[in-house]
Amino acid sequence: MSLPELDFQPIKKFSPPLTKLWIYTNYDCNLRCKYCLASSSPKASRRAIKVANIRKLVDEAEELGFDNLYFTGGEPFLLEDIYEILAYASERMQTSVLTNAMLLRGKRLEKLCAIQNDNLIAQVSLDGSRPEQHDPYRGAGSWEKTVEGIHNLQEYEFRIRLSTTQTPANTTHLTEICTFHQALGIPEDDHFIRPLAKRGFSQEGVEVCKETLVPEITVSQDGIYWHPMSTDPDMKVRSAIFPLEEAVSQVQAELEAISRASQDGLNAFQ
Repeated sequence: MSLPELDFQPIKKFSPPLTKLWIYTNYDCNLRCKYCLASSSPKASRRAIKVANIRKLVDEAEELGFDNLYFTGGEPFLLEDIYEILAYASERMQTSVLTNAMLLRGKRLEKLCAIQNDNLIAQVSLDGSRPEQHDPYRGAGSWEKTVEGIHNLQEYEFRIRLSTTQTPANTTHLTEICTFHQALGIPEDDHFIRPLAKRGFSQEGVEVCKETLVPEITVSQDGIYWHPMSTDPDMKVRSAIFPLEEAVSQVQAELEAISRASQDGLNAFQ
């Protein structure tokens, strides 16, 4: 078990090279999770990025040396063109799609199976080993459908990662959750636990900002952001998506300034 997935610590030195690119494919979702960082729901505006722009982002990311792509939402599998997007990306580098897995059956599952390859990973949100640990924050009946989706993916031998958000409903059951994912055959390295963050719909959790998150460049229809934890205005890097190289340079410059300010603050107390 990895706990937590994110390290909420002040940035004191440069991070490793930027190798992960996150893309918000859309913001509408089949669920309305109480802690959703993106304020996604069935009523949320889609705000989808055009496929042509995603292809361009993938191409530029490959040229810049990124080696991991993450597609998130909202629920990406609400999009008709998500399969085209995932096929294009996973032909070029390791590609993860974040999903609640509830829609992965029938024709959607068939379309996903048609593009299956070793670079494609399904990262499924699962907050408990039982409904009472998962459903209070994600919706009644969601645990059962998510576990069904996991089994469907396993039937076709997809690599699955599990992402667990630690909440008051599951915080005393984390060991039990680990036992459950091991019983599913999902290894420790493919299970991540993150704390609640006070963003989006969440009224509780850790306060996060640029100074407390090591950057992972994130793209939405509205621009470039510091980290996938939030596409709120204070986390925005620039409005223009292209060229991606300029966003990388700007993030590195901001990171240097944050690091320098942090070091100056430490020196003032020495």
